[in-house]
Amino acid sequence: MSYEEYWDRIYTHSEKMNALIGSYWREYSDMGNWQFWVVVFLLVSPLILLYFTVDRTKIFQLFFFGYTVHILWAYIDIILERYNYFVHTYFIAPAFPFALSMTSSALPVGYLLLYQYCINHKKNFFLYSLFLGAMFSFVFGGIEIYLGLAKLGKGMKLIYVFLIDTGIAYISYFFTEILARWKITKRLS
Repeated sequence: MSYEEYWDRIYTHSEKMNALIGSYWREYSDMGNWQFWVVVFLLVSPLILLYFTVDRTKIFQLFFFGYTVHILWAYIDIILERYNYFVHTYFIAPAFPFALSMTSSALPVGYLLLYQYCINHKKNFFLYSLFLGAMFSFVFGGIEIYLGLAKLGKGMKLIYVFLIDTGIAYISYFFTEILARWKITKRLS
């Protein structure tokens, strides 16, 4: 098959897939379904909570941390979703990533508030993030699966989601600490 033939087939299948996802969304995941409102709640409520609880004196550092969690989880979720390891079956709109409410709101805000708590109270972020990761993975992930809001496939288990959560939290912590130290060094020089 030639280069052009591959891309013609990819475009054709992509259009069919988009139409199928749009049809599914209108049937099972639009505003007339309770699952849609759960997804909206998971997107909006953490952001409202963040607005009222964020430490504005450290807002750049905190938002950088939350943004890093968001970006890392968004990319990992694309892979998990594309290869059917972990798929959120109800979503805001067909054009957005299926796990948008989790990767752009619930997870980043949860970890951001934990990071804020740990740096403000001199607590061990690594230890506390294990507990939050367990809550997100085993409790909330389990509830999502039980309610049919998400599905695991191809041997994926919640323990793997926990390991991904923990890895993303630690990587985000290290990136943020490097940035914070670089900022302090720049200020001193």
